[in-house]
Amino acid sequence: MNHNTPLSPRPLHHLSDVRHRVLTARQLREHGIAPSDLAERCRPGGPWQQILPGVHLLHPGPPTSEERLHAVLLYAARRTPAASAGPDGEPAVPPQGGADRHEPEAMITGLAALALHRFSSAPPLLSLDRIEVLVPRSRRLRSAGFARIVRAQTPPPAVEVTGVPVAPVPRALADAVARLTGPQTARSGFGESEMTALEAVGGPTAIRRLLSEAVRGGHCDPTAVVRELSRARLLGKPQVMDAVDGLLAEGRALAEGMLYALVRDHRLPDPVWNVDLRLPGGPYLGGVDAFWPVQAVALTIDARSPKYADRTLWPEHTRTRERLERLGITVVQVTPKKLREAPEQQAMVVRTALMAAVDREPSAYVAVLPK
Repeated sequence: MNHNTPLSPRPLHHLSDVRHRVLTARQLREHGIAPSDLAERCRPGGPWQQILPGVHLLHPGPPTSEERLHAVLLYAARRTPAASAGPDGEPAVPPQGGADRHEPEAMITGLAALALHRFSSAPPLLSLDRIEVLVPRSRRLRSAGFARIVRAQTPPPAVEVTGVPVAPVPRALADAVARLTGPQTARSGFGESEMTALEAVGGPTAIRRLLSEAVRGGHCDPTAVVRELSRARLLGKPQVMDAVDGLLAEGRALAEGMLYALVRDHRLPDPVWNVDLRLPGGPYLGGVDAFWPVQAVALTIDARSPKYADRTLWPEHTRTRERLERLGITVVQVTPKKLREAPEQQAMVVRTALMAAVDREPSAYVAVLPK
């Protein structure tokens, strides 16, 4: 017996849907298909075809989006020692159980991942000439055909979308932006249909639309996106900086909307909104998003991103809080994430601060001015 001998021949009909239409050469051997038979069936005009190295499509027509996704994941799957020693270098079968099933070695990322996350501003899967797949940096694997390899020192936990392991939205966005902002030679990797699709989503404004949808659609926080863009060293590119400026502004506007809803839905006393505070005839103290003058409680939305230009504002935010607290004003800070994920808890924090005003010494008088 050698490596070409079929092991435990099994029929293909027990596999369901795409899993019996896209198989590796090793899987086919295990189902009784000899290498010579496989080569015969994959001849031009034959009933099967090889669509990626070591990955075969068991029908003659073009692959569907689902088949291409499955083929890319099979191609990028970790190889076992036995498979690595084989002469054809085909991928091994992905693990089917245990912890490895929940921590896949490969996951879809980039524009394909955003399409799976249902981004309306991402090109449809069928228009993508290449599908990006994220693997650990230690993997020795090259891009081939429509599979484009992207590496990460420590891949993030995958999100399962329609049964497919997909990179979380912030990482998928960073990989998509890296490709969209690459040098012209790198962008030549886009096919004609893919470039047409990118023009359809906005051409030069594609990045802005993708980032905007991530926040507006509730997929993630702006800070998470900026963190990934910073990690990928993309924030220095002008088109990315412009898009991030709009992203942070939109994220703050959404956070302000959530704050208005929190005050209304939890029946908190109405504050004065978006005001500047200063001592009468004295220095400027700082701006706050909401202020309850009777109780001397100020609220600010902490939407800063320490990974971006907001770092220059960090000391100023701290000084504002310290100045107000020295004057007897209670400062409550909330984040967009907490406003979205735990509004009841944030409402309780504000209500407690308002109720505690009864037991505090009166605060210094401050002038309240519109911003």
